[in-house]
Amino acid sequence: MSTLNDIKAIQQVSLSPGALHEVASFLQKRKYSEVQLIADENTYKAAGEQLMNLLEHEGIPVSQLRISPNPQGDCVADEQSIVEVLLSTNPDQTDCLIAVGSGTIHDIVVRFVSHKTKVPFISVPTAPSVDGFTSAGAPLIIRGVKTTVAAVPPIAIFADLDILVKAPQPLVAAGFGDMLGKYTSLFDWKFSHLTAGEPYDEQAAVITQRALQSCVDQVEAIGNRTEEGIRTLMTALIESGMAMLLFGQSHPASGAEHHLSHYWEMEYLRLGRRALLHGAKVGVACAEISHLYHKAVDEGIFPGAEPEALREHGSEVRKWIAEIPPESTIRDLLRIAGGPNDRTELGIDDELLKRSLSQAHRLRNRHTLLRALNEA
Repeated sequence: MSTLNDIKAIQQVSLSPGALHEVASFLQKRKYSEVQLIADENTYKAAGEQLMNLLEHEGIPVSQLRISPNPQGDCVADEQSIVEVLLSTNPDQTDCLIAVGSGTIHDIVVRFVSHKTKVPFISVPTAPSVDGFTSAGAPLIIRGVKTTVAAVPPIAIFADLDILVKAPQPLVAAGFGDMLGKYTSLFDWKFSHLTAGEPYDEQAAVITQRALQSCVDQVEAIGNRTEEGIRTLMTALIESGMAMLLFGQSHPASGAEHHLSHYWEMEYLRLGRRALLHGAKVGVACAEISHLYHKAVDEGIFPGAEPEALREHGSEVRKWIAEIPPESTIRDLLRIAGGPNDRTELGIDDELLKRSLSQAHRLRNRHTLLRALNEA
């Protein structure tokens, strides 16, 4: 579990045009003399090469590792990628790691290798695609199963708007989808607290809610990839990550919609299919969960492991579900952001959807409404 010390460990957050030029000064002030930059082929082209040149110009020795893709051409946070990074990292010589990329690069470096080697790392996002840049939990694929393990947050984040506004539209839309999933994750968090006594923190919830609303208010600017839209989205993603650090777990930002996303990801890996963007899956899954939860209200279905608690608080639960936008609204927002808004666009067929809705709740020990509906 993360603590306030994890938040304090983040010494600097820069979100501005040209933020990449601040990295060398940060390293020099801390007297980091041996640095390793980790990227994949795409993120190296997006920012890694430029950062290498900037550091070398300042006389900072820097080595690089470009993570190898799997047979499907994807960079995946699995055992092979983890070992590849571990073998290239010498804790006795390397002072700092630099993660240049989006979700997967940070899953491997930020939230695992840095933790295991005790070598601090810096985050350099290349796309506003996920809210995990500051996370202290690493969702890894171990033997084909999505497994979250404890890790550490970065000591600094340098999010260069000049780079982020050039990110491909699908990655921008994925970041918006990851934020949109907070509609259902925040509900599931309150529901689990009410019906199963899971811990809850109002401050973390408020931070997440405000970050979500800022993205919804700016959805057209985000869809058009304006500088202000990208700034709003990236700020929200960082704030969502901070909320998780503040609380110590992923409850504020991850509920049934994430469980569906993880289930779909594992199924695609099992079948050897190309990976889907995390946020794209989360956004579409949020629409499916919204449909299911509103249907539960319409049909008067409120089962659960603790029926007495639901009988006592049924009106409150209904009120919370009413605050979740309907499925159609969520799909409209996803469309405006420029991403997929229907599972068929992701290749999720009827059988996989049905199976995931009945089994995905088992991936995490969370008392979501999806779990309650399945256990009834």
